Amino acid sequence: MGLKIPLIPEQASSISIEVDQMLYVLLAASVLFAALIFGAICYFAIRYRRRSELDIPEPVKSGWALQIIWIVIPLGLTMAMFGWSASIFLNHSQPPRDATQIFVVAKQWMWKSQHMEGVREIDELHIPVGSSVKLTMTSEDVIHSFSVPAFRTKQDIVPGRYTNLWFTATKPGKYRLFCTEYCGANHSGMNGWVYAMEPKDYALWLAGGPKGSLVAEGAKLFQDLACIKCHRDDGGGRCPALRGLFGQTILLTGGATVEADEAYIRESILDPAAKVVDGYQPLMPTFRDRVSEEEVVELVAYIKSLVRKPQGDAAGQKP
Repeated sequence: MGLKIPLIPEQASSISIEVDQMLYVLLAASVLFAALIFGAICYFAIRYRRRSELDIPEPVKSGWALQIIWIVIPLGLTMAMFGWSASIFLNHSQPPRDATQIFVVAKQWMWKSQHMEGVREIDELHIPVGSSVKLTMTSEDVIHSFSVPAFRTKQDIVPGRYTNLWFTATKPGKYRLFCTEYCGANHSGMNGWVYAMEPKDYALWLAGGPKGSLVAEGAKLFQDLACIKCHRDDGGGRCPALRGLFGQTILLTGGATVEADEAYIRESILDPAAKVVDGYQPLMPTFRDRVSEEEVVELVAYIKSLVRKPQGDAAGQKP
């Protein structure tokens, strides 16, 4: 059980207790050393004050031992604190592979989230308790920051790229969501609620939403934009085949390589000339003014779903 302190948000995620423990230790160390330093200053100011014009103290010469002590001890304490905080950061830097993925698009002044099952929300986010949740986030305009104090999580959201955040809610409830990066005149109004639900309640909530998943909507958009004409499965199109693309290392014109993650796919849709695959010409037009961020999310979800066909399957079929 975590320590409950008034004015401190409740602990509602798997990382919150670790973060709070580290915070309390850092605060205690800061208060302790501040008290020792100010106490020493007051004591020496009184004890060794100059009582007359003739009171001239003798110079004090300290040995190397004392200087080594007051260097080594603070260094050891700070390195211990650094190692502790770094271990917490590294242990939570990569989400589990089976994490529930939700896309979040920030915009002045609202939060728009899209579940893989097709459900969309504005200024609300429903998540299952006890399961890891990975948020893939981007911004339509300026820098925002996604923060849920009860989960002890905060992540900046930068326009033009994807940033990731993950957490595991540990108790059902309704928790405040804030933007903690000044984003304009109505920054204080950019907030919302996170609803942590029991898995069965979350499943029922998802079932009551739209029937079309992100992958299905992305497939429809892929066809509507005529992407299939150039990105053929058999590799005979004017642009690279996309089946099995996600997660692969791509060789680019000029010899550089890049991992085909969500950010690379997004950039290839909006700025296709930025990273051209080796062996192909920069023929693809930009779709920057033709698709919204929500539609980019749908296309990314669809392309991620295009896994490689088993050996022996017929080639050339539409994905």
